[in-house]
Amino acid sequence: MTGKQFTSVWLREPRKATSPGRSRYEIVKAAVELLDEEGLAGLSMRKLGAKLSAGATSLYWYVANKDELLELAYDEVWGEMALPGHEEAGWREAASVLAYSMRRAMLRHPWTADLIGRLPALGPNALQLADRMRKMFETAGFTGLDIDFANAALTAYVYGMTIPEIAWNTSTAGHAYDPDEMREAVSKAAAQFPDLLERIDMQRYEDPQTLRAMAFDFGLVSVLDGLERRLAT
Repeated sequence: MTGKQFTSVWLREPRKATSPGRSRYEIVKAAVELLDEEGLAGLSMRKLGAKLSAGATSLYWYVANKDELLELAYDEVWGEMALPGHEEAGWREAASVLAYSMRRAMLRHPWTADLIGRLPALGPNALQLADRMRKMFETAGFTGLDIDFANAALTAYVYGMTIPEIAWNTSTAGHAYDPDEMREAVSKAAAQFPDLLERIDMQRYEDPQTLRAMAFDFGLVSVLDGLERRLAT
């Protein structure tokens, strides 16, 4: 029995623009804009063709299907993630800058949360970043599989903190609840847990974004502390 054949837009040479057709860069840029505006459900070849004032069939010169278009758009987002030179900044500072950059890129493009683990990240931007991350942890002193495990620990932390935030921000619930009613509901739900209720500072619900940023910072420092501790031992 043979498995499903693996395909990717990155496994073939990109086709040159057809005159007076659009370039692949223009198509990908428009696709990212459409995804930012309407999400994954709002992306279609027909809508993209209308946005570019081009027929949907002309887009198939560059991509075979919607998944290939998503691969191209996905790699554009990877290109927005910054990783400073770890030789000068030090691996902890470089890893911190990268983590914040990944979080910002995902929040700017919330549709990416649904593509993680679903589409292969084989584009040049994603592969370049992955290679630089590997070198960063290697320079820090990690060896063998620990390089990959350190890499996975950092990215998993960013994904784990950011994906639920995106889910809340993009859901109807995230915009519909009245803050006062929500505080009252939380207090009522936790009434049987006085110790827990005492720890809930309801005023912080007024600025959940600040609270999330503080939580992200706390967790990131803890992850980096843990990685540094492993190096020391």
